[in-house]
Amino acid sequence: QVQLVESGGGLVQAGGSLRVSCAASGSPYAMAWFRQAPGKEREFVGTVRWNDGKTYYADSVKGRFTISGDNVANMAYLQMNSLKPEDTAIYYCAADVDGSAWYPGRFRTEDEYEYWGQGTQVTVSS
Repeated sequence: QVQLVESGGGLVQAGGSLRVSCAASGSPYAMAWFRQAPGKEREFVGTVRWNDGKTYYADSVKGRFTISGDNVANMAYLQMNSLKPEDTAIYYCAADVDGSAWYPGRFRTEDEYEYWGQGTQVTVSS
């Protein structure tokens, strides 16, 4: 079992930056970030594969957000730059233990992630 704990959320002005972190109790195949805005469904943000650091991003954050992983410390990071009010959401990290989320077309499928953190609030003011 992998426990995930997010930290680092908060309030930031539009155009600013924020980094959220996720501490994992084990070493998964990959880690991903999802987010859920008020009144909306949870959506995929991006993912990082643990062994080689390969990443994949949603189009809405590409070029602004960077996901990284430290496979020694079992930490995943989401660096968010050029933040917009529409980035306001609860951000969740998720662990893919068996690699199934990296099958073609499966990144965005929540069922492929076996463990989830409790979420951290990110609020971007205009």
